[in-house]
Amino acid sequence: MHRTTYGVDADPVNILLGALKCAVADYTACHLATDLSDILFGTPQPVISKANLGVIKEDAVNIALHGHNPLLSDIIAQVASEPELIAAAKEAGAPQGLNVVGICCTGNEVLMRHGIPLATSSVSQEVVIMTGALDALVVDYQCIMPAVASVAECFHTKVITTMPIAKMPGAEHMAFSDENAVECAKAIVQQAIERFKSRNPDKVCIPQESSTAIAGFSAEAIIGALSKVNAEDPLKPLIDNIVAGNIRGICLFAGCNTVKVPQDHNYVEMIKRLLAENVLILSTGCASSTYARHGFMTSEATTKYAGEGLAAVLTAIGEAAGLEAPLPPVLHMGSCVDNPRAVDVATAVANKLGVDTSQLPVVASAPEPVTEKAVAIGTWAVVGGLPTHLGIAPPVLGSTLVTETLTATIKDLLGGYFLVEPDPDKAATALLAVIDERRADLGLS
Repeated sequence: MHRTTYGVDADPVNILLGALKCAVADYTACHLATDLSDILFGTPQPVISKANLGVIKEDAVNIALHGHNPLLSDIIAQVASEPELIAAAKEAGAPQGLNVVGICCTGNEVLMRHGIPLATSSVSQEVVIMTGALDALVVDYQCIMPAVASVAECFHTKVITTMPIAKMPGAEHMAFSDENAVECAKAIVQQAIERFKSRNPDKVCIPQESSTAIAGFSAEAIIGALSKVNAEDPLKPLIDNIVAGNIRGICLFAGCNTVKVPQDHNYVEMIKRLLAENVLILSTGCASSTYARHGFMTSEATTKYAGEGLAAVLTAIGEAAGLEAPLPPVLHMGSCVDNPRAVDVATAVANKLGVDTSQLPVVASAPEPVTEKAVAIGTWAVVGGLPTHLGIAPPVLGSTLVTETLTATIKDLLGGYFLVEPDPDKAATALLAVIDERRADLGLS
């Protein structure tokens, strides 16, 4: 902010270079946050759960956790299994007791650590309230629509804010801190139980759609699965299959949903094309929610969508890991804060090969970016040498110099660059061309 203040930096390229430094700082902070979360709550390992609005239960007290801070949500996930709270929910008239579901990235956090089902992503968060069966919406910060409190007024849902920097009119604020974490979590659950008693059955309408989702592929989990194939050199099977062309390349899907396009459309159309072309998919954030809800995180999806080479690799790894089925074609790596997990895998491969990450056949895509953090994540992906696709043009088109710098000139400096293409089929074609270019530069067919 200081560099763009009147009387400071007026050179657009210099400002962009400063932004790159800020993005590197954001990457460092994300990596620290992910590492600390793993220390506190455990490094994710694959779990099987469900996703989509059908995870909401009519005969249970439903609590939705929404936002991006795993601290409170993890505590709520823990206390919701306590017998006395389950008994209280049943005494209130809910025969199935308590049902905790996730929204957005907090949902991804509790999904991969506790197997808690994922209801939806950020842009459709209000629909969860509109089922008429949500008793409490508990939020921390980021991607929470201020209008949810107004929507909740039409139903019985209690909206509870928990962080001092993210309050909203119409919601009750219950201050959360390390010292009162368990007490606060229990009080929130009690609030939900009380609200259940005033639920209007005539307003309950829960779509029954849900999909199985295998989630929780941390970098450690991926290396662990590969070690089942080659214990002495876990990365060798991955590298060998990239060299052989069974895995043509890897694409990290990240970012948000936006109201500028039909929800999930770009994600789904791009992934169908890339999977058919043997591109392995990693996902985080609302991309993970999209693919979980649309059934791409199952062994069956590998059979249905993956090309012959990719399907063979995923089948071999899945069987070696004792799953008796292929790994899913989309590996859920967590929330948007967890994007460094994907970088860790790419860096390990690059180090093994003795090349820079900017030489790998690895790309990134944010088909529906919205938030400032998406800008930061996409920028540090570019700094790391990854060509990064954007499905929505950022607000830089007013300057030809800035546009050319971000989409072309910066390639010579970093190896990575931005590629803007709103059409999902054209975007997939462009990413495949980048992957093939990098394969050729490495001497791979």
